[in-house]
Order: sequence, then structure tokens, then C-alpha cells
Amino acid sequence: MDKLKAFESFVSVATKGSLTAAARAEGVAPAIMGRRLDALEEHLGVKLLVRTTRRITLTHEGSAFLEDCQRLLSDVANAEASVSAGGIKASGHLRITAPAGFGRRHVAPLVPRFQTLHPDVTISLNLSDRVVDLAAEGFDCAVRVGDLPDSSLVSVRMADNRRLCVATPDYLRRKGTPRQPTELLQHDCLTLSSDASQTRGWAFLQRSETGQEEVVHLRPSGPLDCSDGQVLHDWCLAGHGIAWRSTWEVAAEIKAGRLQTVLDEFAAPPNGIYVVFPQRKHLPLRVRLWIEHLKAHYGQSSYWQDHQG
Repeated sequence: MDKLKAFESFVSVATKGSLTAAARAEGVAPAIMGRRLDALEEHLGVKLLVRTTRRITLTHEGSAFLEDCQRLLSDVANAEASVSAGGIKASGHLRITAPAGFGRRHVAPLVPRFQTLHPDVTISLNLSDRVVDLAAEGFDCAVRVGDLPDSSLVSVRMADNRRLCVATPDYLRRKGTPRQPTELLQHDCLTLSSDASQTRGWAFLQRSETGQEEVVHLRPSGPLDCSDGQVLHDWCLAGHGIAWRSTWEVAAEIKAGRLQTVLDEFAAPPNGIYVVFPQRKHLPLRVRLWIEHLKAHYGQSSYWQDHQG
């Protein structure tokens, strides 16, 4: 049995929903397509498809195997592409996800540039502040900001992400300036209501009783919270409270005097900006090139100086 051909036939039949349609697309008799599927099922020892005269339905095992086969065939296509045209030709569909705020500013502008460099790659960009399950939802990779939860994903650190407490000068005149992180509990703090990177709260660097510096987490609160970072940014600029924001979000407003930092001496060490992707033996060429594309931009200090705020 030609395994690769059997995999291709299985994917074709499963996606087209018909032996006849799959056979027609390949230019062979439906009986040949049927024999390939029979041989594949016998080899695997499981039923992949339930075939009737009217329709074809995937079994539970068939659904799982379909996803693996599609990924395998994509890898084979990319492997072939990587050795053609001097090893720089990528193709296929690249699916990326990123946090909404960061993605709008620092991922979306880089996507068209990448597609221009690799015109045989089509790209879908998903912007969402929820933590997307890459494998379950079919994404090739994600850009993530902040502390990463333990997972089976591979992560590549692209740049530092420093967070600061900021408020408008007017708010600080009205409510006072906190001198210690614990004083935030008496302030109107603008917090994210659902963001995995802040589930432990706001991070600060403080000395323990033994004199050692350690990162502590506080959970400030206030009358306003929101699941959207841009809304919190707007509320902060409107003087509604203190927010804990990344420098890439607020640097321009700080420079212009619209926002003022507080508790700088307690700022925690930066966490990271990462690209994460499922652990795979052979990463598709389009994904490898996308990661290199991000590195080329994020790795330059001049990039962050030119794109702050």
C-alpha cells in the first residue's frame, strides 16, 4: 500500500464527502478510491468512514485521523517547497492568533509585508484576548504577551515586555499619588476582567523580611473593569483611575505628558513577548519564515522606539 497516496485519498473523500467526487478530482474510477480506503482501514485496524449509498460520515477515529493527515500532507508539501527555489519558497495557509491590542499595533502591520515576500502563502490573522487552543482550533502559531502558562507548546521569546502603573496628572491631583503598591487598594484601579496574563494580579518588586527582592502580586480593584485593554486605556486617559499597562501601549502618552507613571521603583522585571506553536518534528516552512520575520523586526531596539504608543 502506498501510504501517502492512501492518506491523500482519505483526505479527499472526507473533505469532498463523496467517493465519486474524490475519484473524479483525481481522474480515477470510484472503485480504485474505495480499494485505497479499504486497504488503509485494514492497515490501521480501525473504521475511518461510514459509507452508505447516500453519504459518507467520519467516525470518531476518522475525524482525529483526518486532522493528522491534513497536517502531514501540508508538511510534505512544505518540505517539497523548501528544497525548491533555493529553499526559500513557502506556500500554504498560515493561521496566526494574537492579543487584540498588541496584534493591531505590532502584528497586523507585519502580515502584508510577509505575504509580499512570500506570495504563495495565504494568511488569516485572528485577534482575541482569550487564550486560543492552537491545536483544537487549527492555528499554526500565536503571539503572546506576558507570563506563559505551562503547556506542551514551544515558545520563542521575541522581546521584553515591561509594565508600568500610569494615571493622568489630574487623577493624581484629585486622589493623591500612591507611594507603596499596597496603597493601590485605596485607589480606583482599572483592571482587566478576563485576561489570562493577569490572573495573578499586578506584579511588583519588593524586599522581603530577609532583605531579598521578590516579585509580589496584588489584586487592585475599582468601580470599573473591562475585558478589552483598549477600553481600559481610554478610561485611564479620561482620568478614571490607575492602570497597569505595557510600555508599548502608553509610551507616547507618557512622553506627551498625558499620563504619568507611579511606583516606578517597584516595577517588576519585564516578562516577555513570545511566539508559541505546537511541538512538531517538522515545523512548516511558512511558520518558520513567519517566526524569522517577527524576529527581524522585534529584535531591533529601533523597532520599539519607532512604534511606541
